[in-house]
Amino acid sequence: MKELPMFILIGLLFLALYGVSVFYIGWSGWKWMKPMISARFKWLYVVAVVFLASSFILGRFVGSVPAISILGSYWLAAFSLLLMLLPIVHLCLWLFRLTSLPRHRVQKWAGSITLLILASLLSYGTLNAYSPVVRSYEIRIDKQAGDLRELNVVMAADMHFGLLSGKAHAKRMVEEINTLKPDLVLYPGDIIDDNLDVYLDKGIGEIISGVQATYGVFASLGNHDKYKGRMEELISALEQSGMDILYDETVSVEGVTLIGRKDKTESDRAALETLMADIPRDGPIVLLDHQPYGLDIAADNGVDLMVSGHTHRGQIAPAHLITKALYENDWGHVQKGSFHSIVTSGYGFWGPPIRLGSRSEIVQITIGFSS
Repeated sequence: MKELPMFILIGLLFLALYGVSVFYIGWSGWKWMKPMISARFKWLYVVAVVFLASSFILGRFVGSVPAISILGSYWLAAFSLLLMLLPIVHLCLWLFRLTSLPRHRVQKWAGSITLLILASLLSYGTLNAYSPVVRSYEIRIDKQAGDLRELNVVMAADMHFGLLSGKAHAKRMVEEINTLKPDLVLYPGDIIDDNLDVYLDKGIGEIISGVQATYGVFASLGNHDKYKGRMEELISALEQSGMDILYDETVSVEGVTLIGRKDKTESDRAALETLMADIPRDGPIVLLDHQPYGLDIAADNGVDLMVSGHTHRGQIAPAHLITKALYENDWGHVQKGSFHSIVTSGYGFWGPPIRLGSRSEIVQITIGFSS
């Protein structure tokens, strides 16, 4: 008998853990509702839990039914939060058994308070996701950039434009960027959310083409900038939105060299030293690389500033502890000698439009050069 491939075993293990977690959440709700509703509604509850638990996965395959994708996204947020809340609730219930308080009344209030906390967290997380802030950094590059003494760079990444990060969120981004009066705008990846058709059908490309920058808008691609057809078609569609895609390519802008790398997930991505083989090191070099890996490699090759996204700073706490452990710089500004790394938590979101412990943001970088 042949052994199952490792990825199938991992998939089965994931489904088993997910099933156990859904059962735990469903059982907790059942215990709370049991004294209050009839048997008929209890079975409706079971069906609802099964449907919700399947909605996130179904939404990835039933793209023609946006409601399922939206429901699945919110379920993912509720699922994550309930896995953190319910163990605390059950511990409190166990402690209350040591008191003389009526058990059924305590359980009833515990369920109601849990739902109230969940609703509050989802509301607050939605506010964080849809109300971006501007994060500002000032850095210095001790190189000459032609006649430039200073460059006002605005960066946005991980917009994930599509179903939930839609037209209104795109308009907010354009208005905020234009208010900052940028010399240069950079998008280091994940401009769309796996679906170019939604991006085009919603007219998001037309909206973000309204971004105004003195020296232009440049972008690299991320792991969610995917298309079923040829990559050239995706790049062409995005470039009609007023940006230049640097797909393992370099360009000189007013004495500043911009390098845009293919995403780390692409097997034919060129090595950084190959991309930089013919680039003079005496001028400022800015690298757009979606995933913030290889900071030392960038520094060793003479990159002055590397801008990235991808991490979302975990998006929903405490996932920020995971990103902090995975990346040397998962959010913010890190300087190593003359090399600078700036990672944004992202303008949009993946999955649910919820941010807890992170905030939707646009980054403004003021770069000073040698005279």
